[in-house]
Amino acid sequence: MSRPEVPLPQLHAFTVLAEELHFGRAAARLGIAQPPLSQQIRRLEEKVGHPLFDRGSGGVALTAAGRELLPAAQRALAEIDAGLRAARSVGGGERGVLRIGFAASLALTVLPDVLRTYRRRFPDVELDIREMTSSPQLDALRDGALDIGLLREPPHDTPEFGFRTVLREPFVAVLPAGHPLASRRAVPVAELADEPFVLLPRAVGPQLHDQIVDLCAQAGFTPRIAQRAVEWQTMGALVQAGLGVTLAPASIRRIHLDGVAYRRITPGDARTRVAVAWRRDDHSPLVANLLSVVGEQV
Repeated sequence: MSRPEVPLPQLHAFTVLAEELHFGRAAARLGIAQPPLSQQIRRLEEKVGHPLFDRGSGGVALTAAGRELLPAAQRALAEIDAGLRAARSVGGGERGVLRIGFAASLALTVLPDVLRTYRRRFPDVELDIREMTSSPQLDALRDGALDIGLLREPPHDTPEFGFRTVLREPFVAVLPAGHPLASRRAVPVAELADEPFVLLPRAVGPQLHDQIVDLCAQAGFTPRIAQRAVEWQTMGALVQAGLGVTLAPASIRRIHLDGVAYRRITPGDARTRVAVAWRRDDHSPLVANLLSVVGEQV
């Protein structure tokens, strides 16, 4: 690409002098002395090949060549200024497209607050929000199809990703409302040993799946899986239909289903971890700004 024939300082000096029509005022506005301003104008006139200003006793006036050049010079400077503003905005993460994946249950917890705060702070960033389970999110991050993931139970053996914990929430037992255990305030996990379970497929959330199975193992049994479902709302509906029970993050209680009871479990020290995920080699200011907002929510 060829360099511009006329340096921008010369165009700037020309437009300011054309607006002021007074060397002293133009020099003051430019923050320079009059001799350097005169030199800039002379160099520009040499490139044009004709005078741009009449410098008579009656003051400074544009010549025909100057009047012809002025609109083009103003447009060029305006375009450069707009380009600089746009570059600063993109470079600061204030514009662009941010692609965010999220596990469905996070719409019941941290996601609304994070997006509300981010949108208020960066209103010109376009958000591409995609509902995805945890494993597909990691695949999409790895392939560059996502910039940020919000997921449960991030894996421990993925050094290419960064993870920041946003929330740790307890588990609850999800039971048909008419179930004998629904009359209790808290349900011992061991008393679910003979119940059919509704559980998410391991392929879509291996860490969370294994955590629930481990809770059962610690209570002395292996859950008998009768039904599988990807979404928590679907699991709740299957429990409502009497097809089984499940253990789920406590935020599932925000899904109000008639005929479904949510009860604390004992022991109650188990927690499921919610984290934001990103590629460690992604230094995008869009990602950095989202991580900053998430940090404020923790």
